[in-house]
Amino acid sequence: MKMTGLGLLLALSMATVAQAGEQLRDFHETAGLQLSGAGPWYRLELPFAAHLAASHADLRDLRVFDANGQAQAYALIPAGSERVDQEQEHGVRWFPLRGPADTQDVPALRVERNTSGTLIELSDAAPLDAGLQLRGWLLDASAVEAPLVRLTLDWSGAEEGFQRFSIEASDDLQHWRRWGDGQLARLSFADERIEQRQVELPGQRARYLRLLWQSPLPAPQLQSVTLRSRRQDQQPAPLVWSEPLAARASGDGRFQWQLPLTLPLQRLRVALEQDNTLAPVRFESRTGDQGGWQPLANAVLYRLPEGGREVLNDELSLPGWPLRQLRMQLDPRGGGLGQDSVAIQVALRATRLVFLARGEPPYVLALGNAHAQSAALPLHTLIPGYQAERLSSLGRAELAEPLLAAATGQVESRSDWQRWGLWAVLLLGVGLLAAMAASLLRGQPRA
Repeated sequence: MKMTGLGLLLALSMATVAQAGEQLRDFHETAGLQLSGAGPWYRLELPFAAHLAASHADLRDLRVFDANGQAQAYALIPAGSERVDQEQEHGVRWFPLRGPADTQDVPALRVERNTSGTLIELSDAAPLDAGLQLRGWLLDASAVEAPLVRLTLDWSGAEEGFQRFSIEASDDLQHWRRWGDGQLARLSFADERIEQRQVELPGQRARYLRLLWQSPLPAPQLQSVTLRSRRQDQQPAPLVWSEPLAARASGDGRFQWQLPLTLPLQRLRVALEQDNTLAPVRFESRTGDQGGWQPLANAVLYRLPEGGREVLNDELSLPGWPLRQLRMQLDPRGGGLGQDSVAIQVALRATRLVFLARGEPPYVLALGNAHAQSAALPLHTLIPGYQAERLSSLGRAELAEPLLAAATGQVESRSDWQRWGLWAVLLLGVGLLAAMAASLLRGQPRA
């Protein structure tokens, strides 16, 4: 019974050690976060310093804690292309649509178009003396190539109140598809005026729009018409730059830099401190401390006067390979850089952090735990019903301070204590189980 109780106690101790949660002091680097905008989700574009502070290139050791040390749910949006909405206003031409006042039939049209499909003339099929009234308007959107999202009208010659009309779209002026109804409003009261001149459109492309007023009164006279289009383009994520990194000179015009992690660098900038500098350079790279150097980029860097101004070429595009070490070889025929040490800045595509703020502020970003495993959720799990266009509407988070290194010795000591303590408990458990098995075998009667 004593052995059984001891075994249960041991199992409970092992579970307690294994399930011990991460704490802020387990991480080498921390920085407070400033929040703005509507929550509870906030987004942060991770600076380059966050990648240098991490213990793993994939940021598996990133965490966000609240004021009470509670870890927050988060997701990472890796570097890559992002969808960007580009909106544009278009002024368009409009043509009157007339028909008999005592019928709701759609007016007949006779049109002429040029070779590009733009309307150059539109006239009524019915004679002008047939008691016609203005029933609506035809808009020529053939010059707009992007999907239409909004219609804005200004009008005159109509009574105050609501103006209701149907919206139809076509690409050939023969086959029409319904886009719903629109409503404009112009109301006055006590020297105050309320206007509603905009109508949302379904975000589809069309060469022509037909607006037919539903009221028995004539359609108003339009004074201006604009259409807003929205195009979605894929653009690369923005670059985030490092602070200047000092080189280690290795002689013969060679300079070398080492990053703490292997990172997919996209651009490189060399500090050219002196005027009239011309420097042909060759860069090489490798992913670790060992192995051969691989060619990376060649360029001619310069800082020269031209036409009373200074021209500067101090940046190189990189192929985005994962690398950890860089080496620059100066061509001595260019005269060098005129400085003993060389500093560079490197850039990579930004990774975004999105987290769900719970608990008490302030919140803290933490990095630098070599034993941590990823705790990131998929973005669609973190934000149910997530759509890409929603990202820009989330609240914003910014670093309130540079990333600060925690007491490294304390972190490593605590991590080592936890690791060795867990091994000791496991070995003790195995020994106790062996002792229990031996005791049971001794207690069995011999045949």
